[in-house]
Amino acid sequence: MDHSLSLDAYLDGATLSLEQGSSVATVISDLAHAADELSELIAAGPLYGIDGHSTGMNSGGDQQIDLDVEANGRMCAALRKSSVAAIVSEETELPEIVDSDAELCVAIDPLDGSANLANNISIGTIFSIRRRSRDALSTFFEPGTTQLAAGYFIYGPQTTLVLALDRSVDIFILDRRTRNFVLIRRGVRIPSDTPEFAINMSNQRHWNAAVNAYIDDCLLGTSSEHGEDFNMRWIGSLVAEAYRILMRGGVFLYPADARRNYHEGRLRLLYEAHPMALIMEWAGGAASTGRDRILDLSARMPHQRVPLIMGSVRAVRDLTLLHQRIQPLYESSTAPLFARRGLFL
Repeated sequence: MDHSLSLDAYLDGATLSLEQGSSVATVISDLAHAADELSELIAAGPLYGIDGHSTGMNSGGDQQIDLDVEANGRMCAALRKSSVAAIVSEETELPEIVDSDAELCVAIDPLDGSANLANNISIGTIFSIRRRSRDALSTFFEPGTTQLAAGYFIYGPQTTLVLALDRSVDIFILDRRTRNFVLIRRGVRIPSDTPEFAINMSNQRHWNAAVNAYIDDCLLGTSSEHGEDFNMRWIGSLVAEAYRILMRGGVFLYPADARRNYHEGRLRLLYEAHPMALIMEWAGGAASTGRDRILDLSARMPHQRVPLIMGSVRAVRDLTLLHQRIQPLYESSTAPLFARRGLFL
């Protein structure tokens, strides 16, 4: 592929047929400029006075560090420059009305996985772009199918943009010589049969029976109903996990479980699950809570949490079938009723 196509040139063509296409292009371009600046700040870290010290808790009850605050400031400033109608950010309790007459609304996680900075692991910025409906605030309480575009930046060995736009998932890399994002992959498709799963195994005792049944079957390898030896991956960075699935296939699980405050999952619907689900589906994959398609869900509140299972269609389908067959949601997998129930029972 010719790596000379810049993001701005790509957007000029990709948004021509879209309603509000010019506004969508402006938002993505402005976010990319902010991501360029943020990537430099992340790379320098303590050299620029960013040392990862805690600044308290954010609106969702998670630990907030200095770089979370800095990223939120830069990303929201970029969105205000784009003149969006409203912004929902992980780092602020309430939506911000910017220009109630503007065409678009944006939900954003300015710095997803910031706790991984201490371990020098890739982190990112996730965003979801929607057409403003009858009013700015009600836009965020519509299903994920109403998203016009979504994407995420990864700040890692390369600074990369994964963009879902016009039903295609395309990947760009930041050329540090020119400070421009350039297209490196077009029309990404998730490999369909990769025997690989990603989940935090330390929480197994808290999982519901369906998740336990699926993972137990994976661990049996060639003697299982899957008939394959599986590899396990776990990075603990949502953007990095999603990128691996786009490149390699497999499935990622962050399920609901029996722990306090985990019954409805831990990832946020508007600015984590919805944009990731759009990316997965437009790349030929799927995303589910285990029971419901993520894109069919509507948020009840700005920071609503949900379970997220995403990856190849086959893996997500198998997990959804298990959730439909095994009740109730938090029944122990060691209970006699469920102890031997497998995927193909």
